[in-house]
Amino acid sequence: MEMQTTLEEPVSTAVARPRRGRKFIQVFLDRKAILVGSLILLVMVVLAVFAPYIAPYSPYQQDLDHTLAPPSWQHLLGTDLFGRDELSRIIFGTRASLMVGVVSVAIAGGVGIALGLMAGYLGGIIDSLIMRIMDALMAIPPIILALSIGSALGGGLKDVMISLGIALIPIYARLMRGQVLSVREADYVIAGELSGSSNLRNMLVHVLPNCVSPLIVLITLNLGVAILAEAALSFLGLGMAPPGAAWGSMINDGYPYMRTNPLLSFAPGVAVMLVVVAFNLVGDALRDALDPKLRGSV
Repeated sequence: MEMQTTLEEPVSTAVARPRRGRKFIQVFLDRKAILVGSLILLVMVVLAVFAPYIAPYSPYQQDLDHTLAPPSWQHLLGTDLFGRDELSRIIFGTRASLMVGVVSVAIAGGVGIALGLMAGYLGGIIDSLIMRIMDALMAIPPIILALSIGSALGGGLKDVMISLGIALIPIYARLMRGQVLSVREADYVIAGELSGSSNLRNMLVHVLPNCVSPLIVLITLNLGVAILAEAALSFLGLGMAPPGAAWGSMINDGYPYMRTNPLLSFAPGVAVMLVVVAFNLVGDALRDALDPKLRGSV
């Protein structure tokens, strides 16, 4: 009888995995807005990768005879103060925004997940030390912290990515620690310890894979947060140095001409809004698909 039960368990597990996979896809795609969000992100990625071939002009090409020109067939969104094509600069600005989002979230996720994993699994003084540092960082709003770090580093796209990455670390560390504590006493973790595996192996093989679902959702949502924060920092003059194309600095450059030529600020602002909304839509769909409670309600 025991042998029969032992043989049936792997079979049932093997059958359950495809079912869970189909249920994940069903719930993920059931949200109609996910198609809109995915399409927006796909378009943005294509624009970022093929910007030199899609943009009608160079983002740095000046035409001082046609400064602040209104929209026309030659310049669909008009030109800026230096006669540069606004549409071309928005297309090239996609590169900077996506790169900042990906790199800053990679920094925050890599460092924060590692710190949270050590704090939750090892506990003791290591846990107390890491969490007190994270509490100190979380006492400062992320955008203010990023602004302070970016100013100290001197500004520029690289410094913005570093400052945003540092500002977002506490979010990942606290979430990872909470997830680790929820699985720390699970049977498979204790079995790994009893088998003689090292702490590093247990953390990477048994603990981390069982904590990734909420982290995936957080990463997706934070991509939009990082892009929005980069636009804010660029608007304040801490982003990409001129004449680089960044959405936040373009909004700032067009602000004095809001009455005469509102597209100079409105167009890059819409680009920021679309990317942030798209990441939020995808993140919400991932949350619903990965949460067993919400998955069962569909």
